[in-house]
Amino acid sequence: MASPLKRLLIGRPLKSSEAGEQKLGKLKALAVLSSDALSSIAYGTEQILLVLVAVSAAAMWYSIPIALCVLVLLFALNLSYKQIIHSYPHGGGAYVVSRENLGKNAGLVAGGSLLVDYMLTVAVSISSGTDAIVSAVPSLFPFAVPIAVFLVIVVTIINLRGITESASILAIPVYLFVFSIVVLILTGIIKVLLGMDATHETASIGTHVQGVTLFLLLRAFASGSASLTGIEAISNAVPLFKKPQAKNAAKTLTIMATILGFFFLGITVLAFVYGTVPELKVTVLSQIAENVFGRNFMFYFIQATTALILVLAANTGFSAFPLLAFNLAKDKYMPRMYLARGDRLGYSNGIITLAVGSILLIILFKGKTELLVPLYSVGVFIPFTLSQTGMIIKWWKERSEGWHKKLAANLLGAIISFTVLIVLFLTRIDSVWPVFIFLPIMIFVFHRTRSHYIKLKRQLRVDESMDIDVSDFKGNVVIVAVSDTTKVVEGALKYAKSIGDTVIAVHVSIDRMQGKEFVERWNRIHPEVRVAHLYSTYRSISEPLMKFIDTAKQKADHDNYSLTVLIPQFIPKKGWQNLLHNQTSLMIRTRLMMQRDVIVATYPYHLKE
Repeated sequence: MASPLKRLLIGRPLKSSEAGEQKLGKLKALAVLSSDALSSIAYGTEQILLVLVAVSAAAMWYSIPIALCVLVLLFALNLSYKQIIHSYPHGGGAYVVSRENLGKNAGLVAGGSLLVDYMLTVAVSISSGTDAIVSAVPSLFPFAVPIAVFLVIVVTIINLRGITESASILAIPVYLFVFSIVVLILTGIIKVLLGMDATHETASIGTHVQGVTLFLLLRAFASGSASLTGIEAISNAVPLFKKPQAKNAAKTLTIMATILGFFFLGITVLAFVYGTVPELKVTVLSQIAENVFGRNFMFYFIQATTALILVLAANTGFSAFPLLAFNLAKDKYMPRMYLARGDRLGYSNGIITLAVGSILLIILFKGKTELLVPLYSVGVFIPFTLSQTGMIIKWWKERSEGWHKKLAANLLGAIISFTVLIVLFLTRIDSVWPVFIFLPIMIFVFHRTRSHYIKLKRQLRVDESMDIDVSDFKGNVVIVAVSDTTKVVEGALKYAKSIGDTVIAVHVSIDRMQGKEFVERWNRIHPEVRVAHLYSTYRSISEPLMKFIDTAKQKADHDNYSLTVLIPQFIPKKGWQNLLHNQTSLMIRTRLMMQRDVIVATYPYHLKE
């Protein structure tokens, strides 16, 4: 049942030789890896306005210079990440840059921040998409969280189908969104220039507003810089591009930055000239669209494409998280399962981990974008700052041709990113304090994971120069755990006799009379095999069995015999039928696996109906 459903949802398995076909051209890569950054214009301007209108609606004009400052940061980050792409074409982005130039712990801070940030990317994108849906259909407001969880599951299934197929699905809504926002901005600006919307009045640029401080402006700038989250995803995902990978990735990054800059400035200007004020159930972008077009087809088209790209912007996280997890796992800081490719040649374990983490965040924060965005911003500006600083050190050490200009670009990016980070910590400590808890925990887990793998390698490695002492066992004692005289037990006994010199059956009963009847029945059917009958005073099957095995192990060690515990188990024809039977054998096997020098084996008997 599971396999046909899996094939229906995910598709047929792909051969390893088809991996080359799962690479992206610039247009598809732009759709997959830029959707997060492009979609952030739906809430980036709104985050600035939320800070400013807290003082006064007259302070809204400050959004224009703040937007220009955000564009300066965008320009610096674009130059910096292009350099990272060419310097580290194998991907890894901020994690690899920080590890190589600032040390292992700095790399782990960057990597850990990005892992959580990609979960937040999905949570914020899906929550924002849900907000857009609710803005168009307010009656759905009470169902926001279930809708968001459902959308995460849908995007997860799309990504499990493979990078190429997900890119094909995403390309259409992403470019429809780009088209709709271009039309919105151009139409809005033309109407304003022609005086068609002269009724909207806002304070003029340069108006003095009491209560506006430098600290407030920095907070608004830091909030607006959330629009730049996602710009680093391309540097993490360079291996996904068609050859020449670095060149194609750098061009895609430039295209994305250009579109993002135009959108962010355009929406901010329209919000200012239309006097748009953030509201609880209606987004700023929705209000602008209604002001420009009214409630007609174009309004609903923009709402629909915005909701789509906000939901599908989560795909940036789904594309970048598995590759970052792969790089960390390759360095032994994460479990090896993140190195494995799934049926569709994607890193499925990373995709599923991301989906589960994102759903937990949505439920925990009740799908409220304003609660998620501060953490989201901190999660990306930590690696922003570390990667810029790492590149500064790289250029300073290498001093290759043109290093002064490269270092200057990274220095500008590092200073602005660090400023944003400090402002976020100072102004939003009530929202971002979990960073001080989960980051140290993640770094500790990373180090423990790597330590385990190093110890494992040392213990399993065979040194050919050493004389290995191999003591031959005199024989093998096989203990067969039996519950009754059944066909399962008969088969298990035959197998035990074929591998063991001594075979002992062990039965645990919780009723003395039934135990006595079992022993009599056993001696009639299997007189050749000695049976040890154990009575359990406290109705536990595993405890008396484990004590018997401990005693047998000591005797086997003394006589230089190996000890094997064989557990007979019948396998139902239908998987769901396992629910109708207790799983005592599973519990016993789990406990025995922790025993030293005890071989644990299962004899399966498959039922036919």
